[in-house]
Amino acid sequence: MLEIVVKLALVAAAFAFLPLLVGQAEHKVMAHMQGRLGPMYAGAFHGWAQLVADGVKFAQKEDVVPRDADRWVFKLAPGVALVPYLLVLLVIPVGPDGQVALDLGPGVFFALAVMGVGVIGAIMAGWASANKYSLLGGMRVAAQLMSYELPMVFAASSVAMAAGTLSLTGIVDEWRWWWLPWQAVGGVVFFVAGLAELRRPPFDMPVADSEIIFGPYTEYGGLRFALFILSEYAGIVVLCALTTVLFLGGWKGPFLDTELGWLWTLLKVFALAFCVIWLRVSYPRMREDQLQKLAWAWLVPLSLAQLALTGVLKVAL
Repeated sequence: MLEIVVKLALVAAAFAFLPLLVGQAEHKVMAHMQGRLGPMYAGAFHGWAQLVADGVKFAQKEDVVPRDADRWVFKLAPGVALVPYLLVLLVIPVGPDGQVALDLGPGVFFALAVMGVGVIGAIMAGWASANKYSLLGGMRVAAQLMSYELPMVFAASSVAMAAGTLSLTGIVDEWRWWWLPWQAVGGVVFFVAGLAELRRPPFDMPVADSEIIFGPYTEYGGLRFALFILSEYAGIVVLCALTTVLFLGGWKGPFLDTELGWLWTLLKVFALAFCVIWLRVSYPRMREDQLQKLAWAWLVPLSLAQLALTGVLKVAL
C-alpha cells in the first residue's frame, strides 16, 4: 500500500510540475529564437517570474459563463481536457524494475484511447458555449482528431508488433538500438500526428488565436482558460514521453541503464519538448485543407507502409 501511495504521489507531482516546466521553457526558447523582450523581463533575472505573472493574471480575471451556455458541460470541459493526461502518466515507465505506477498489459492502446478522450474536452467546450464560432471550432477539432488518430494507432501498432507485446514496459525491454532506423518512419508519423492531435503549431488551425480567437475556447476566461492551456502543455509531456518509450528506447542510454534510467527518460522527453517548441517558432500555420491532406495523403500511407515492413521483417526473421 505504501508503494502504491508513493508512486501515485510521484505521478501527481510530475503532472503538476513538468507541464509548467515545459511552459516556462517555451517562453524562454521563443524569446531567444524570435528576439522577444517581454518574457525576459518579469522577475529581472532572465524573466524567471514570467510563469508566476501569468498565473496571477489568470487568477485575477473574472469567471464568466455565457447566459445561454450549457452550464454543467461548460464547467466540466476544462477538467475533461486535462485529467486524461494524468491517467496516461500512470502507465508510462520512467525506469527499469517496476518504475511505473501501473504496468498494464494493453498499455499502448490504453494510452492512445485516453489521449483521445482529452480532445473531447475541446469539443464539449465548443458545443456548450452557445456560440456558433466556438461550435465550428469544436467541429474542426473533431475532424482533426479523426484524421490523425489513425496514423498514430498504426505507428504505435508497428512498434508493438516488433516487440511482441502491448505493454509499454515490455516494449522498452525488447527495444534494440537498430530499431532507430527500422522504426524511424513510424516514429516521425507518431510524433507529427500527436502534435496535430494536441493542436500545436503548425497544426493549430482549429484554435488559431489571431484568426478565430482560440476556436472552441472563445467564451472561456480566467482559470478555466488557464486549464485548457495547462492541458496543452500536459499533452506535450505525455506525447514526448510516449514517443520516448515507443521509439527511443525509454530508459535505455549509453551507460548505467539501471542506475540512471529515469534520467535518460527525462532527457529524451525534454529534447523532444524542445523540438515541439522549435516547430512552433519555425513553421507557419497550415490551412485546413493542407492539414487534412497531410494526414490522409502522407501520414496514413507511411504508417501503413511501416506496419507492413514490420510484419514482413518479423516473419522473415
